[in-house]
Amino acid sequence: MTSILTRVANLPDRSVRYLEAGSGRALVLLHAFPLSADQWLPQLARPRAGWRVIAPDLRGFRGAGPAFEQVDLERVRIDDYADDVLTLMTHLEIDRAVVGGLSMGGYVAFAMLRRAPERIAGLVLANTRATADSEQGRAGRDRLIALARAEGPAAIAREMVPKLLGTTTACERPDLVDAVSALVTMNSTETLVAGLTAMKHRPDSTPLLSWIAVPVTVIAGEDDVIIPVAESEAMHAAIPGSRFVVVPRAGHLSNLEDPSAFASGLPEPL
Repeated sequence: MTSILTRVANLPDRSVRYLEAGSGRALVLLHAFPLSADQWLPQLARPRAGWRVIAPDLRGFRGAGPAFEQVDLERVRIDDYADDVLTLMTHLEIDRAVVGGLSMGGYVAFAMLRRAPERIAGLVLANTRATADSEQGRAGRDRLIALARAEGPAAIAREMVPKLLGTTTACERPDLVDAVSALVTMNSTETLVAGLTAMKHRPDSTPLLSWIAVPVTVIAGEDDVIIPVAESEAMHAAIPGSRFVVVPRAGHLSNLEDPSAFASGLPEPL
């Protein structure tokens, strides 16, 4: 098992906590809402040879840092998360990276592609979608925002964790249910409200799909009730030359539910 390093990058306007393991070509992994970089511990513990794996906390999630208090999280948008990751890459002297994002992390990966396509060497789009929120989806965000403000992170964990994990996982791995709940409750109410608001206002990324010119893998969870396999398969079909991987018996957090099967979807370092 590879040693996982916990580091803090002191960027111009904030500090960013990130996890790192392995060496070689850069693979940047972006976590789902409402988790943190710790979501990627299975991939960091066993990185494929030839990869330098870097997993940052998105702004406000878990890691704080001395500049955190000056950041107005209520104004954060998906593009801001993307700019933070690009700034971290510059700080780490990474010109180009393969970027993998799961769920909200995928939305951030799309934003990075829009803002700096020359810095994206490949994409792994896991349990995510290119479309913007529907009217129903935005109403759901508003409901969760109200819940977070009224009852805090524990209520968000209670509401979301049963939907994040597949039914097989929930039945067979109660330890993972507890671990995911713990990751959620490490975040502040302010951070969770900011993340929900950013996702609610994210743009439609479907116009990007047909012109993506880097290698792409789309990963779906067989039991994902948030983004069904058929929706992920349609996104794969719209991206020329992309690969499609379905993780059996996994829900929305496929990288945690079956790390070995998820690893089969990660590209080989070139």
